[in-house]
Amino acid sequence: MVERLALYSIPIALVVLALKVLAWRLTGSVALFSDALETIVNVVAATAAYAAVRYSRKPADAGHHFGHYKAEYVSAVLEGVLIVVAALLIAREALADITSPAMPGTPWLGLAINAFGGIINAVWAMTLIRLGTKHNSPAVVADGRHLYTDVLTSIGVIVGLALAVTTGWAVLDPLLALIVAVNIVWEGWRVISSSLNGLMDQAMDPGDIDELKTIIADHAEGSLGVHDLKTRVAGPATFIDFHMVAPRHMSVAEAHAICDRLENAIKAFVPGASIAIHIEPRGEAEHGIRVRL
Repeated sequence: MVERLALYSIPIALVVLALKVLAWRLTGSVALFSDALETIVNVVAATAAYAAVRYSRKPADAGHHFGHYKAEYVSAVLEGVLIVVAALLIAREALADITSPAMPGTPWLGLAINAFGGIINAVWAMTLIRLGTKHNSPAVVADGRHLYTDVLTSIGVIVGLALAVTTGWAVLDPLLALIVAVNIVWEGWRVISSSLNGLMDQAMDPGDIDELKTIIADHAEGSLGVHDLKTRVAGPATFIDFHMVAPRHMSVAEAHAICDRLENAIKAFVPGASIAIHIEPRGEAEHGIRVRL
């Protein structure tokens, strides 16, 4: 599902790019040019996201024992950087035109074409964010958020350019492009910061960790308790690690049965989680290790 979503983003981005380039060529508007320029970034980002999603789905191998999940975060960081680069290019064009603004030609046809491209982006952005979140895909979510900023950009461009045409204030066109650039920089930073958290082995959400502690406590019967719970999230994969204290004379088979029960309960809450449970004899707790989560 995630791979198909990433793949479909490429032709959709190309269609929207063609529409926005046509709108810019018809009008000569720097604001519409800025919108088209951001869509070029969409095409590059969609291609990078597809490549990252495919790579991240590769199984673990001799050189990557924990899989290739973090490739999606690399793609998302790249997309954030591209968003910022697009904003800088837009700002340069806007500043060049702000001293000698010109009214766009055939504005209403250009705005209608641009609006149609924006509608396509809006529908696809909501799809990517919803399904990317459902399947824990940072690259797909980042692509959706990027498209969402493109939708906001298109709305701002359409409203602003319509005002410029109706009022005769040609300077609104480049000023609007500058506002678009600032908004894009902000969204680019959000994408980068979110992805860097994933690369830095961010833990599960605090609320999920609290629920996880409850599940472990409810299914650890027979043990003397657990401690040192650690979690990390890498794209669609979640890694959970903790120590379980067992009575000194408990057999390996009995301790293993408790671990199986814990793993089944945890995977019902976090499907596909990779779980590592270290079993300690009671004496470890007596030597200063507190038996707690």
